[in-house]
Amino acid sequence: MTAEPLERPVDHHERLTGPGPYPDTLPLVLRTAREADLPELRRLDEEVFQEVAYPGFLLRQLFDMYEEHFLVLDDGAGRLRGYVLAATRALGRDSWILGLCVTQDRRRHGLGRELMTEVLDRLRRNGIEVVRLTVEPANLAAILLYRSLGFRPEEPDGGLRPDYFGPGMHRQIMRLDLPGCP
Repeated sequence: MTAEPLERPVDHHERLTGPGPYPDTLPLVLRTAREADLPELRRLDEEVFQEVAYPGFLLRQLFDMYEEHFLVLDDGAGRLRGYVLAATRALGRDSWILGLCVTQDRRRHGLGRELMTEVLDRLRRNGIEVVRLTVEPANLAAILLYRSLGFRPEEPDGGLRPDYFGPGMHRQIMRLDLPGCP
């Protein structure tokens, strides 16, 4: 698998820069993460995921291993507004989405969908056939997004895994079967 250069404006310019509660928002660029982004990725991860954020050393190692599937939303002013990270196995045709986030001020604009669509396209082109992810069962917005992209709960038990990340940290596992490249 080879990394593909990616840097393109997100096609939601009016919704993100027009009049509204955030008049000074800049247009976003969807691009592959860079090593220089690591401090900002850590800040973003801690802001969104708080107590379950990745430790800095692990975020660094995930970047080193999965750079071509680590995509960010860059606001052009030194702040990242979202990311998606997919991990693939060296042998096999499956992948896991290890993280998807968008800052609170940029949610409800289709940016999570944009990140997921781009990473799923990359995974498909790389020959991945199955993509899985976990989601907090109470996170209805995320579950609806994933369902709209074709993800379904992985059986048994509708994908529900009690204490998946530890006591009281339940998760739902969702799965998407990717069709082959056209």
